[in-house]
Amino acid sequence: MMIEIAKYLIIAFILIGAFFHIVAALGVIRLPDVYTRNHAASKAATLGVLCILIGTFLYFYFIENHFNSRVLLGILFMFLTAPVAGHLIGRAAYHSGAKMSDHSKQDDYKEYLEIRNSKEYQEYEEYKRKLEES
Repeated sequence: MMIEIAKYLIIAFILIGAFFHIVAALGVIRLPDVYTRNHAASKAATLGVLCILIGTFLYFYFIENHFNSRVLLGILFMFLTAPVAGHLIGRAAYHSGAKMSDHSKQDDYKEYLEIRNSKEYQEYEEYKRKLEES
């Protein structure tokens, strides 16, 4: 009975992972600019890989009676590195001058950079640095 439930869970996780991969592929193909494509690729593909790896872990644990720590490390590695990589790719695209889609309504990072590059902010940073030195 437990093996049958495990088999259904394994199938469900692998199918959900495949669905997320299809969504990621469609997002990369259909979305208008590098930022939304990056979002689709990093988020949906990460969820897809995590679901497939969870299904793989459950398969080895319940069907093969083998605890596979490498799969757990793969899950941890993907969970930690994929969102960071997606963020850094988006930031690199922004700094290289990639234009946002006309459908994008808000550019928070532009406002942040304008504030950070303002003369008042530079004076504040200099004042803060002097206080820390004394």
